[in-house]
Amino acid sequence: MHVEHLLGDESLGLRLLWAKSALLRREINGVTVTDLEDPARFVRPGEAVLSGLVWWTPEAGRDKAERFVSALRDADAAVLLAGEETHGSVPDELIEACSRHGIPVAGVPAHVMFRAVTETVYLQQWGELSRHHALPEYVRGRLSRLVARDAGPQEIVATAFAHLADGAVAHVLTAAGRTVAATAGADVLPAAEAVRVLADGGGVAVPVDSDAASPYERWYLHLPDPAAAPPRLLYEVAALLGRSQASHALLRATAHRAAGELGALLAADEADAVGIEGALRACGLPADGPYRVLAAATGTRAEGMAESALAEVLAGVGAGSAAVGWLPDGTVFAAVPEAATGDVTTTGAGAGAGAGVGVGAGVGLGLALGEVWSRVAACGRPLPLHGGTGSPATDLRDLPRALAEARYALASARSTAPDASLLTDARTLTSLEALLTGVPAQVRAAYTRSVLGPLLDIRGTSAIPLLETLTTFLACDGSWARTAEALHLHVNTVHYRIGRIERLTGRDLSRLTDRLDLWAALLCRTDAGVTGDRRAHSSPSRAR
Repeated sequence: MHVEHLLGDESLGLRLLWAKSALLRREINGVTVTDLEDPARFVRPGEAVLSGLVWWTPEAGRDKAERFVSALRDADAAVLLAGEETHGSVPDELIEACSRHGIPVAGVPAHVMFRAVTETVYLQQWGELSRHHALPEYVRGRLSRLVARDAGPQEIVATAFAHLADGAVAHVLTAAGRTVAATAGADVLPAAEAVRVLADGGGVAVPVDSDAASPYERWYLHLPDPAAAPPRLLYEVAALLGRSQASHALLRATAHRAAGELGALLAADEADAVGIEGALRACGLPADGPYRVLAAATGTRAEGMAESALAEVLAGVGAGSAAVGWLPDGTVFAAVPEAATGDVTTTGAGAGAGAGVGVGAGVGLGLALGEVWSRVAACGRPLPLHGGTGSPATDLRDLPRALAEARYALASARSTAPDASLLTDARTLTSLEALLTGVPAQVRAAYTRSVLGPLLDIRGTSAIPLLETLTTFLACDGSWARTAEALHLHVNTVHYRIGRIERLTGRDLSRLTDRLDLWAALLCRTDAGVTGDRRAHSSPSRAR
């Protein structure tokens, strides 16, 4: 199938936005569906790329479009099919980038499902193959019955490949490398290796197209040996897996609603132990503890994605049962029985493995959780995946406290790294500076202005030297001599400036409590609109 043939299919209604005639005659070798800002690792030469444009925003829109389209050019994509539903139309910046890099681009109307485009390409590509290259009728019928009764992917894959004489090896992998299903006898692929295989193009990987799947949950049917099964068979199996995934997504939506009722009880001002116990049982969870509670967010542009990201993280660490839902304020949370978490509760320090992803280290936050969080976060770039967790809840009465810790840690993660993915454990907030990151920005700004008062008037010629002197004085533990040396001032000048600061703020810098108040205000002062980066200053305990 050539690009012009796909664009000419009236049933799809694709709108050509830019292309040169020669580019329209290029053959399409397959389809990749992605909403990654840098999709190069999943795109193969000659593929049509379907994108809902979740990654694009009006802010820095030209730069984002440039990165995306240049990645398609480097991957040698045949055409970009851009969904119009997210933004109402295809952004001009994206069309211009396609023109610069020579990538044909067409708009996909909001009412057209991506699955319809994928089916059109693959059916045309493999439709001329002889019948024995597809699933046998008896296997197709058996698989259809399995899907109708909501069978899982493991049963579907086992049935789909059992009839092949040579016993084809196949895996169903998520973009984060988790093995969802595999044929009997298939070697277990470590998650990191699975991500590498999908990125490097080893074997053959057919995307499982499901309109219910977010970028965090996207599946791939992977065969190490491309010759082990005919292409049309793989497409048929992938289509059945897509139906299975969509069916289970509907069932999971019901579970999310039940978890939402639990979340409302946990977030209430007064704990209702009886109600919480009933809500736990409604979610299929035991009433006794201990539990771990996590909170997650992916940003306002990604409504509905945070719960799928958190569910994929929990699946990746082997959490056999969990309640994942929304709190009344829209935050996504998960309550996980500690007995079901496996590596989630491993003692040790977590470290993010992906670029731009960090994990707060501390007791109770396992390395496995950090690694999985990193891989899952990478699937949704450029959307940041923020998360928070805290100490275990010993019983159901302790769950509201555990949720409060997780929400505070989430707020800290979002404040610390607003544009990068980060998972924070509340128990790592062991310094004043770290603790303040969980306080709402508006509260930090108000506190700074209340405490520092006239010192924040940056229009005054003396305000900046006074702030610099105060910061250095506190960082030097109140040492007049060291402050003077650090600022290259006479010690009398330091005394004069500190005296002015005390008169303006009403604080006595010989008192520890007043010093702490002023230091906390300085740590928050970036949020109050003052020039400077509070992270550039050392805390008193670190300056010795």
